[in-house]
Amino acid sequence: MENLNVVVALITRDNDYQAEQAASAMEAATRVGAKIQVVYADGDAVDQTQQLVKIIQDPIQRPTAIVVEPVGTSMAQIAKAAVAAGIGWGILGRQAEYTPELRRKNQAPVFSVTTDQEEVGRIQGKQLAALVTEGNVLYIEGPSSSVSSLRTKGMLSAKPAKVEMKMLKGDWTDRSAHHAVKSWLSLSTSRQLHIRAVVCQNDAMAMGARKAFGDLTEKDRELWLNTPFFGCDGVTKTGQEWVRRGFLTATVITPPTAGLALETLVKAIRAGALPPENTASAARAFPAVEELAKRRGAAGGG
Repeated sequence: MENLNVVVALITRDNDYQAEQAASAMEAATRVGAKIQVVYADGDAVDQTQQLVKIIQDPIQRPTAIVVEPVGTSMAQIAKAAVAAGIGWGILGRQAEYTPELRRKNQAPVFSVTTDQEEVGRIQGKQLAALVTEGNVLYIEGPSSSVSSLRTKGMLSAKPAKVEMKMLKGDWTDRSAHHAVKSWLSLSTSRQLHIRAVVCQNDAMAMGARKAFGDLTEKDRELWLNTPFFGCDGVTKTGQEWVRRGFLTATVITPPTAGLALETLVKAIRAGALPPENTASAARAFPAVEELAKRRGAAGGG
């Protein structure tokens, strides 16, 4: 069979997890003998939409399938345009409400590969509870999307009842969290809150927050950098390594989904069958929540 041609559309280059997504897709492509093109939206939902519309409408370079991690919405209209053109559609990181209908009405494969984002948030909540049982916690969310909202929902369901979350917004990059925290620190009220931990929806933002606190005067910097920092995504060479080196207290390992999506797609196409509607990968705490609980006294939580 001729090599399949798949476009993998990711959110940004400026993020370690997105780099891991791209690497997993490339490794899978080599294993299954598919040709892939990785494109990035630079965190812009409009740009991502325009990218994919152009790809769908190009009759010469039209791919076999598009596997996309959406910046914003689940891209219902783009998905419909793709399958109407005979292009398969795989969505990463979330399940889309339109998937069942498109699968019934079209022969092109339509599917999703997800991590349970609400469970990711719950794991972070349990990690936090292992060290901090009350007080104020700074919480940095990603941009408005189902991923960030589900992680927040899970976190709020699992955090201790006496912990109050002070919300800031980032865009998954370290510089966005650095800017958000610096702006927050400029408020006269920020120093009065006695923040007990900093929890971020990914590792890059957790490190950006650390940098902002590192810019403070020596006395304040020492106090802040002894505060527990929690990240998420747990890429081997970044998030996990930052935990090992003590920059982060903990992370949540969320395996990349792009490679699994490509394997699922190619297997289904070559078998002449539809892929499963959704394939899930499991997240896990790093280190284990039980290990964090042993550190409660040393971490100054409680």
